[in-house]
Amino acid sequence: MRVVACPDKFRGTVGAVDATAAIAAAVESRGGECVRVPMADGGEGTLDALGGPNRSSVVTGPLGEPVEAAWRLSRGVAVIEMARASGLTLAGHAEGNHPLEATTFGTGELISEAVAAGAKQVIVGVGGSATTDGGFGAIRAMSPLSRFRGVDLEIACDVETLFVDAAEVYGPQKGASSAQVEMLRRRLVRLVDVYFGEHGVSVGDVVGSGAAGGLAGGLLVAGAELSPGFELIADVVGLHEAIEGADLVITGEGRLDASSFRGKVVGGVDSLAAESGVPVVAVVGSCALSVAGLIEVVDLTERFGADEATGSTLECIEIAVGEIIDRWRQPDTGFSGWL
Repeated sequence: MRVVACPDKFRGTVGAVDATAAIAAAVESRGGECVRVPMADGGEGTLDALGGPNRSSVVTGPLGEPVEAAWRLSRGVAVIEMARASGLTLAGHAEGNHPLEATTFGTGELISEAVAAGAKQVIVGVGGSATTDGGFGAIRAMSPLSRFRGVDLEIACDVETLFVDAAEVYGPQKGASSAQVEMLRRRLVRLVDVYFGEHGVSVGDVVGSGAAGGLAGGLLVAGAELSPGFELIADVVGLHEAIEGADLVITGEGRLDASSFRGKVVGGVDSLAAESGVPVVAVVGSCALSVAGLIEVVDLTERFGADEATGSTLECIEIAVGEIIDRWRQPDTGFSGWL
């Protein structure tokens, strides 16, 4: 049997690469072939999904301190994960963040360094930010923008939020009070006018422009193209081709809920597998009742309990996948629809 393992990260517990390895271990121990395609949607994990880091640079962190940010450059293609330069984790999560001060300057420095090193294509994953500066810091770091003519700048967005809406939708998650959210919203409103006045680019109504607190929209003035993160990454890693002809696809993430089917990995994998007529199972840390029945699911919390599911996630994944394979081979046990 040929299985494609293509999970997202299990946020807070394990990354997609390790989760993929756990799936593969279970498949291969039962004599199957496993094609490993760790996935991401443009948020954290994008760099690992696209080959992992092979370079590192010291840049300006979200609150102004120097941070060492890993990135990738191979054959003229650079991959940058903005969370590694301007991420909320670097700022000490919501509790340690200063929402009005948090800057994307370091992400702009990484993009500039990649182009200076010879990159002709730059893919930027924009999830996990500490910032709501509308990309203003990044644009300052990238000045003069004429350097980016002829560079294919692709932004992998994990949300569809509009530019100004980023303040209200994500500000509270980044530690912003109600008053600060309103200040951030007004800042983004002003930036819409600034970007149009200085660069002739209208960012306000572009789908996804609010990703990473408006970084995605800000990068439009440097000639960037915004793309749904899952689709962009799936194309780069050849996920559709990997799924064609497979017997089974196993995906997964930490929490399966309604948002999982709006541009995220599990929903995207499910759609690709359906196009190819290949059965798919999602192994997840936990599952919201509201999405029960939308996809075949193994809920690790339900199967092993919360402590094991979060404390021994890889072991739980491997055991669960082993059980999936065993049941797959015996269609009368409840998975007959797969055959």
